[in-house]
Amino acid sequence: MTKAIDKPATKQAQLIALMQREQGATLAELVTATGWLPHTTRAALTGLRKKGYVIDKATRDNATCYSIQMAA
Repeated sequence: MTKAIDKPATKQAQLIALMQREQGATLAELVTATGWLPHTTRAALTGLRKKGYVIDKATRDNATCYSIQMAA
């Protein structure tokens, strides 16, 4: 049995991959992808900011959409 190549190795990597998409990712999409609760997902976003990632917020379909512009 081989490991799937296209799936990021960690949930944090999943967050980054989703937010790097052109349209970014909503909180609901991030929660669905990780299986975390919303407050845990937001805490992970804070952790990424502390690691130097620049996370922008915008609105898409009346929902906050997060995107990563660049890593420090």
